Amino acid sequence: MKKYLAEMVGTMVLVLMGCGVAVSLECGTDTASVVGTAMAFGLAVVAMAYTIGGISGCHINPAITLGCFLTKRISAKDCGMYMLFQVIGAFIGSAILYLLTTNSGLEGTGANDLQDGVSMVGGLLAEIFFTCVFVLVVLGATAKTNGATNNFAGLAIGLSLILVHLVCIRYTGTSVNPARSIAPAVFQCGTALTNLWIFIVGPFVGAALAALIWKIVEPKEA
Repeated sequence: MKKYLAEMVGTMVLVLMGCGVAVSLECGTDTASVVGTAMAFGLAVVAMAYTIGGISGCHINPAITLGCFLTKRISAKDCGMYMLFQVIGAFIGSAILYLLTTNSGLEGTGANDLQDGVSMVGGLLAEIFFTCVFVLVVLGATAKTNGATNNFAGLAIGLSLILVHLVCIRYTGTSVNPARSIAPAVFQCGTALTNLWIFIVGPFVGAALAALIWKIVEPKEA
């Protein structure tokens, strides 16, 4: 049960800090807000990786959990429970953020949505491709065959999330994480809720592709 609770806490922190910065900086197309938001999500992952990584592995993302399940690193039971507690954690983080913003004259909860000029297909493809890259980094950085570099997995994963956000924010605000998208969309409603399926289907398809790629390139243990 402790690892499930760890996933809940970790996802809560990720959503509260990442989405919180996006709201505070009014993340849009200006460079400062995009870089700041990207840094927030990446740093939140690094912080949680070294906080709960030894307890649960610090997935804090159903897409990562799916990738780990498909590569046979966790059981079906743990896969389902991780996802459940990640979503619960996301709702706690979003509820705290909603409470703060509604009492501070700010709007929104940092929900993902299609950006100006981006079609549903464009948004879906962006979420698939960038989730694939992100989950592939996670699978590689945490692989037992990676030797001593395993100690720096949290840093590598956090930095890769920053990179993914820098590229993808212009398309979808960057999800690559269904839990991170579900809770804020429920609080924010509107088109964020209407387009929510993109931020569930896209990351899961991307994670499955990453698992397939990793199975092909994964070196055999000595």
